Amino acid sequence: MNKVFKTRQLSFLVQNAAITLILLGIHSYLLSHFDSIIYMIPLWQIYVFHFVVTTLVYTVINFQYSRGKTDIFNLFMGFTLLKMILAILFLLPVILSDMDKKQPDVFNFFIPYFLYLFFEVYSLTIFLQKKP
Repeated sequence: MNKVFKTRQLSFLVQNAAITLILLGIHSYLLSHFDSIIYMIPLWQIYVFHFVVTTLVYTVINFQYSRGKTDIFNLFMGFTLLKMILAILFLLPVILSDMDKKQPDVFNFFIPYFLYLFFEVYSLTIFLQKKP
């Protein structure tokens, strides 16, 4: 494999792990002040989902880019659509449940979703601006 690919990938994994731990810590701290709310999906599962999906998207785009395919916009858009579908599937138990208040679980999922999306776009933009 390409050394540049491995370097970018390792850098991204370290950053992604650090952001995951920081966001999970902040999110857990904030939720500790809302003991009366019962959540269907554990917070750690939400962050594992985001970490894995973001890592997979970045890895595939990084791999394609390192192979010389610089036009990755369509690939990114396709993966973004796939992430949205996976997000709905992940939240399907909450959506189909008989719970009265589903908003806390949905907010717990989508706030990190958009933060990870921002991080993913930022990371891809950084390495796409550099010449191969």
